[in-house]
Amino acid sequence: MGRFLALDYGKKKTGIAVTDELKLIASGLTTVPTHELFAFLTEYLRNETVDQIIVGEPKQMDNTPSEVEVLIRPFLKRLSLKFPEIPVDRQDERFTSKIAFQTMIDSGLKKKQRRNKALVDEISATLILQDYLKRKQ
Repeated sequence: MGRFLALDYGKKKTGIAVTDELKLIASGLTTVPTHELFAFLTEYLRNETVDQIIVGEPKQMDNTPSEVEVLIRPFLKRLSLKFPEIPVDRQDERFTSKIAFQTMIDSGLKKKQRRNKALVDEISATLILQDYLKRKQ
């Protein structure tokens, strides 16, 4: 039994979250520089079983794709070529960065810690994965 793995794909950094093997709980894993993402995924998938990859789908309020979607589409193509055995799904990621930042405030992180964009990306990936799990229940 494998995990779900979620990606909050960004131009510079990508936040990563995973579920437990029962696919009940989403947890932040890490944030990696986007140019190192395939190396990270190759190593991770060598050691862990992943049943599905969920990639955040950035949308505008009017439901049109966000600007970063033009970067995500070539990534998705490359992802399916590199790991054809793992299905990929998308999850609306509107407001995840704002919710992640608010979560950091609510959890008592100091201002300096809240400036850590890598942590915001990791929390955003976790929120994407939690939303996906809720949608699939």
